[in-house]
Amino acid sequence: MAEIEVGDRVSWNTEQGRTRGKVVERKTKDFQLAKQRFKASEDEPKLIVESEKTGNRAAHDPSALRRLKS
Repeated sequence: MAEIEVGDRVSWNTEQGRTRGKVVERKTKDFQLAKQRFKASEDEPKLIVESEKTGNRAAHDPSALRRLKS
């Protein structure tokens, strides 16, 4: 399967169930988001996703995301 990229529409699990949104950024260096620190590298990037419903952003491993059909 092709790698998930910025702009892809994806879904992921949350405590409330599956959520849908869009990948807005790919991080390859350590960063902070919503007062949480995340480790990222070229080999293990994090993807920033934005929820369609709330507009909130979250960081996820690419393996935690499922690409949706456009």
